[in-house]
Amino acid sequence: MSIKAQKAAGGHDTPALPLEEARQRILAAVTPLDDEETLGLHQALHRVLAEAVAAKVDVPAHTNSAMDGYAMRGADVQAAGARLKLVGQSFAGHPYDGTVNQGECVRIMTGAVVPDGADTVIMQEQAERDGEQVVFQRSAKTGANVRPAGEDLKRGQTALEPGRWLTSADLGVLASVGVPEVRVKRKPRVAFFSTGDELKPVGQPLAPGQIHDSNRYSLFGLLTELGVELEDLGVIPDQREAVDEALQKASRCDAVISTGGASVGEADYIVEALEKLGNVGFWQVAMKPGRPLAFGRINQAWFFGLPGNPVSAMVTFLQLVRPALVKLAGAQPALPLQIAVPVTADIRKKPGRREFQRGRLVQSDDGLAVVPFGHQGSGVLRSMSEADCLINLPPERGSVSAGETVVVEPFAQKVWNGG
Repeated sequence: MSIKAQKAAGGHDTPALPLEEARQRILAAVTPLDDEETLGLHQALHRVLAEAVAAKVDVPAHTNSAMDGYAMRGADVQAAGARLKLVGQSFAGHPYDGTVNQGECVRIMTGAVVPDGADTVIMQEQAERDGEQVVFQRSAKTGANVRPAGEDLKRGQTALEPGRWLTSADLGVLASVGVPEVRVKRKPRVAFFSTGDELKPVGQPLAPGQIHDSNRYSLFGLLTELGVELEDLGVIPDQREAVDEALQKASRCDAVISTGGASVGEADYIVEALEKLGNVGFWQVAMKPGRPLAFGRINQAWFFGLPGNPVSAMVTFLQLVRPALVKLAGAQPALPLQIAVPVTADIRKKPGRREFQRGRLVQSDDGLAVVPFGHQGSGVLRSMSEADCLINLPPERGSVSAGETVVVEPFAQKVWNGG
């Protein structure tokens, strides 16, 4: 079937795909990029690890003290009032080079090496100095306040698995195990543009019937947060040659995202341009906002055609495009974090398709709740700006009364699996 025929068949009378099935189909189709590169730790933040990393050293490298105090043999402090001879000190980077014998102790700082012969540390608040003697006010179990070498990671143990999106904490782990550089996946290159003669760049005056192009800025933010390489192709006018040129240029990237042109009834030259370059299907997804979606290949790039309405474009990106780009980058997308909370106001909804309404989480004496945004129209972009979560209402659910429990998906949540 041609793309034009697919699009014609994808009208609102055609049964729409459940959101979960649409997501599954996209993820099944997309394959991770093969290209890799080696980067130092300063350049590796928010990159996807290409191979497992093993510890080059034990972490910690030495048996050390968990607090400031005194190190001794545990057998010497089995009862309160024990008196031991102070024979030296062990500071971080300056260990005591002798052996702690029976009846002796060493002053020790947090992180300092526990000297030979010692196996226990008592905190300084439980000890009193008396000249060259130290009196311990409490007894201690052997091994107290001592962190053994390799307690966190042992030499040769896998520190991080491939497919992990590297966080700031991961960089610290890599440094702690003595790894100066890592092998990572290449960043996906993503081209994006908006279509429509009614769209004008920000800063230009608007003629009657024209609007500023907000979708491209929302996509810029979402893609930047994801850490991909961007190619912003701007606003493409409703002209056959312009669309052909834009898609040809965009298809040299790994993925292409457009807004507008995914709905039935859009200009035929968009369909014609896609048909010449690849294999794109026009879907109806049973979700609100965001019903129309185009997905497929143009040359070597994955193509995602999003709705033109601003909220629809953002919600469709979050639910369907972002997981695909995570997989393209070489990682596994995390399942959406979902929290069940009461809603503070009534919500109107008709059963039939999954609906994402915008809301804000609030904390009260009774716990966490969600306040729905007043105007839920797909063109009201302010609803996404003022919200911090999506209220996920399943297809079978109808209207919701204040106080009932709903499921929310916070905007701030993990989108990459840990590997």
